[in-house]
Amino acid sequence: MNALAAAVGVVQFLFTATWTLYVIYLPQLAASAGIAREWVAWLLVADQLVFAAMDVVTGFWIDRVRAALGRIGGWMLAVAVLSCAAFVALPYAGASAGVLLAAIAVWAITSAALRSPPWALLARYAPTPSIPWLSTLVLTGTALASALAPYLGIALRGVDARLPFILSTFMLIATVLVLTLAERRLPPNPSTEERAPRVPGTTLFAGLLVLALGVQVHFALNSAPRYVEFAPREQLPYLMPVFWIGFNLLMFPAARLVKRLGATDAMALAAALGGLAMLAAALAPDLGLLVTAQFLAGGSWGAASVAAYSAAVGLGRSGREGRFLGTLFAVLALATAVRLAAAGSGMAQTHAFSVFQPWLPQTLWLCGALLLLAGRLR
Repeated sequence: MNALAAAVGVVQFLFTATWTLYVIYLPQLAASAGIAREWVAWLLVADQLVFAAMDVVTGFWIDRVRAALGRIGGWMLAVAVLSCAAFVALPYAGASAGVLLAAIAVWAITSAALRSPPWALLARYAPTPSIPWLSTLVLTGTALASALAPYLGIALRGVDARLPFILSTFMLIATVLVLTLAERRLPPNPSTEERAPRVPGTTLFAGLLVLALGVQVHFALNSAPRYVEFAPREQLPYLMPVFWIGFNLLMFPAARLVKRLGATDAMALAAALGGLAMLAAALAPDLGLLVTAQFLAGGSWGAASVAAYSAAVGLGRSGREGRFLGTLFAVLALATAVRLAAAGSGMAQTHAFSVFQPWLPQTLWLCGALLLLAGRLR
């Protein structure tokens, strides 16, 4: 089961890496197609909204396919191939705005096959006590890709978009194929388990949305300006990954915490500690303390993520994992869309927003902790 989780983690790594490639090259592709630069941010917002909608639709669809056919690997591979074909077409579609937008739309719609379905495949066969640990293995892929994102921006300067797009696509299809073959070796009808102790789904996803919004403001809007106060801007590619290093490393002890305390309590505790770490990052008087605070903030988000994925699987156990995991991915996409819209509309650059911006992440996280605790008590 660890090997299957590692394969799903590779899929998440490659999907996150392809998104990074897309963000890096989109301004160039849009310019070659005659799309004004100010529309690039709104294309990214539209992508996230499509992701959110399709994650929910795909989650319900995966549950239906599993109920009817037992296996989902073949369908997942077919849609992944279509998604990858649309992704490879992006660098070749830049001469026409219509063709480029059509390729982006197909890629955004079909890429939902690379998000919740691999998780649902894993969750179908994994015993409940192992879910926190397996979630950690899968999330390692996302953390590594996020940590490498600043380096990709440097490494790909002057590189023709077609090369990384084609290379990443072949790697992604190969990994999804491995998942499909692995599913065929597993029993077609895994033994069912009793549903895990129920956590309030509305509270879980509301709390996750609040935390995700806080992370978007903290990492995407606040981190770079804080680092620049103590270090040259040229060092940002080496400082920004500290958050994701903390995410990755502290997930492993967090898996034990989730197993011991339960998903909701562990998520609330991570939110409270993360809020304090973000407050420390806002008040840090030097680079050393800022790096430490960023590491702890990332670790808290990693712990909260392990708890959230474990809770989503528990809510769906057994046979409805797809819809709950799809909703989880939709919540994360919605938070990203809100941040991109704030930046694209100019709201993030206004004086009124700048007054609240340094204190917004920790406020959201502490409110998220209270929300989760209130839902648990209720």
